[in-house]
Amino acid sequence: MLVLDKPAGITSRDAVNRIQRLARPLRTGHAGTLDPPATGILLVCIGDATRLVRILQLLPKTYLARFTLGQSSDTDDAAGQIQQHPAPDPLPTLTSISNCLQQFIGTIAQTPPAWSAVHVNGQRAYDLARAGREFTLSARDVDVHEISIRSWTWPHLDLEISCGSGTYIRSIARDLGQNLGCGALMSSLQRTAVGPWDLSQAVSPDSLSLDTLQQHIINPARLVDHLPVYPCTESEREDIRCGRRIPCSPDRLVKPAQPTDDPSIALKSADMQQLLALAEPDSTGLLRPRAVFLHGPAVN
Repeated sequence: MLVLDKPAGITSRDAVNRIQRLARPLRTGHAGTLDPPATGILLVCIGDATRLVRILQLLPKTYLARFTLGQSSDTDDAAGQIQQHPAPDPLPTLTSISNCLQQFIGTIAQTPPAWSAVHVNGQRAYDLARAGREFTLSARDVDVHEISIRSWTWPHLDLEISCGSGTYIRSIARDLGQNLGCGALMSSLQRTAVGPWDLSQAVSPDSLSLDTLQQHIINPARLVDHLPVYPCTESEREDIRCGRRIPCSPDRLVKPAQPTDDPSIALKSADMQQLLALAEPDSTGLLRPRAVFLHGPAVN
């Protein structure tokens, strides 16, 4: 995996394609889309690590966002058709904004933006919106762990937001503006962290070459440290290679510091340096490999 610092003005797929050209013939994929105007952390998996995209997408994310109050748009950000709203009198105070933000913390029902990648009867919402078609998006439960106000001077509100997968920061801006009665949109967004990876570990896609790519690749064994880990013996390695179930000794199971809802267990080599497979316990307590990585060498 690579930790990219996506620049503004390109899609997440554009960033991945730059890595694809260097990594051919290996396939590539990313774990969590950033809209073209947004910048920051984009996790890009290469080769067999693309099979880990699903679990990486579930990692918590942290954003720095600027909301502009007194405006709204059809996309809920500054990229859409902007509508100006009269400044309220009196202007919202830091206290009133802070109190209003409390309702967006926790597990909340959030309606995605009309211009989003959410599927509606097999079509992307943004395709329907672009075509001018009427449709309704249902609210979905998302987890917002924390919202901190970084600065507030009308009309700009700067926030740090920590949230779970599937959360739309644009929707928080839209709903905050509606609740304050003055409108709001997201005018900038930077993803500063995904799980344990932050901007200090990120590299610009433009700085990478065939010579430097290997320097920034992260060992796949590190990508599953948020899961329970089961170190395996040499005989168990061969069973895993063949897709056979292995017994689970509870005293060898290493639990993560933070509990996870993912039922996966990472099967690693005895020295914990190689990811052998992802497994799930079956009804008899055996570990059933469901994604085996043993056919290729580990990345050091």
